Amino acid sequence: MHIGFHTDAFNSAYWSFDKCLAWAEEHGVHHIECGLIDGVSWIHGLGYQPHVALYEDAVLLRRAMHARGVRFSQVDAAYPLSGLDGPLRGVPYVLKSIAWAAQAGCDRVDTTDGLHAPAGLTDDEAMASMKRSYEQILHVAEAHGVRINIEPHGYFTTNPDRMAEMLDFVDSPLLGMNLDTGNTFIAGQDPVEFAKRFLHRISHVHIKDVSRSLAEAVRGGQTGIAVSHCAIGDGVNADNIRRILALLHDSGYDGVLSIECEGQGGPMLERSLNWLRSALDDLGIPHD
Repeated sequence: MHIGFHTDAFNSAYWSFDKCLAWAEEHGVHHIECGLIDGVSWIHGLGYQPHVALYEDAVLLRRAMHARGVRFSQVDAAYPLSGLDGPLRGVPYVLKSIAWAAQAGCDRVDTTDGLHAPAGLTDDEAMASMKRSYEQILHVAEAHGVRINIEPHGYFTTNPDRMAEMLDFVDSPLLGMNLDTGNTFIAGQDPVEFAKRFLHRISHVHIKDVSRSLAEAVRGGQTGIAVSHCAIGDGVNADNIRRILALLHDSGYDGVLSIECEGQGGPMLERSLNWLRSALDDLGIPHD
């Protein structure tokens, strides 16, 4: 398996994407995931945001990353597709992201739904709208050879029955799941059982722990965690993560494990990285 991290670890540190690349190179991490920005943001332009804008040249960025031994595992285009504005705003954003990702040498784009039941739509209406959206998205994704992942992060996607429906929206090998160990837990699901049900649809994984205080306060009442302020291994989800790592290994998964946590400018992310490497070693799972 391969270890990576999401650059949202450095949101509060106000790092640039280039500084994230330098951290990855320094710590021997060869895969990185970031959010994509569709447009211009002053905070990004000043170098205080660790994500990448779609106006940046994808080929030049790919070359700069390769020079540092780092590549994209996935790019995050997870604007919620379940609301009334999903087709209006979310779909064009994802379509642009697919073409950009292909140029950047990235073969995975992350998508999701909204955190809550969509206003102005019944559940069935929202599902029907998302089906049409994913049909458009997969049509473009197949042209570029880019996999579309659905992440459990919202009202529909953290419900395993609804997730199963969504993964059947389009009959395509390029439609898969980005498992998130923390979001499934905070939504009140059993992350291990969630992983078992969709084991052969998982093509990318977010490794996220959950602090005891957050779990006690909101578990079952939220569908996702913006950024986990808990180093992996320090929370109540660590044992589930170990069991999921073993399941993934037994199923032949050889993809990326992308760490998601608040990095605190590096120290918390480094603790998470060390824990994950140690857990993989203990389980006898080869990793880079």
